[in-house]
Amino acid sequence: MTTDGFTTCLWFDGQAEEAAHYYVSIFKNSGIGRIGRYGESGPGEAGSVMAVEFTANGQKFVALNGGPQFTFTEAISFQIFCSDQDEIDHYWTKLTENGGEGGPCGWLKDRYGLSWQVVYGRLIDLISDPDPEKAARTTRAMMAMGKLDVAELEKAYAGG
Repeated sequence: MTTDGFTTCLWFDGQAEEAAHYYVSIFKNSGIGRIGRYGESGPGEAGSVMAVEFTANGQKFVALNGGPQFTFTEAISFQIFCSDQDEIDHYWTKLTENGGEGGPCGWLKDRYGLSWQVVYGRLIDLISDPDPEKAARTTRAMMAMGKLDVAELEKAYAGG
C-alpha cells in the first residue's frame, strides 16, 4: 500500500482481520495487504493482530484492533453509488447479513456497526431537479424507503 492520498483507519475491538476479509469479500477491486501483529512489548497479546491493511473498491483502509474505547457512529458513513437495483440489492444484502441492520433512506449499519449509504447513482440528480414538483415527489418517495427502490424512485420522479 502506498502512502499517497488518504487511508481510512477503522477502529475495531479484536475483529480487525475478520472485518478486513469481510469487506474485501463484498467489493470488487479489493485485497488484503500487510498484517501487523503485536510484539512482546504489547499493548496487545504478543502475536495477535494489531492492524490489517486492505483495499475495498479501490479505497485504502487500515483495520486497527484498538480496543473497546471507541465505536462507530452515524456521524461517519460510506456512500456506495449504484447504477441499478441489482447493485443496490447486492450491497444491501451483503452489508446487512449476519447482524447488520437496515435504516431509512438507503442507510444501513453492517455487523460491526459501521454506517453505509447504498445510493441510487441518479438520486442526487432526481432530488435536486430544477422542477420542484419532481424533486419533491422523489424526495417523499425516498423518505418512505429503507432500501432504495429504483423503479419507485423513477416512478415518483416521472409523476406516476
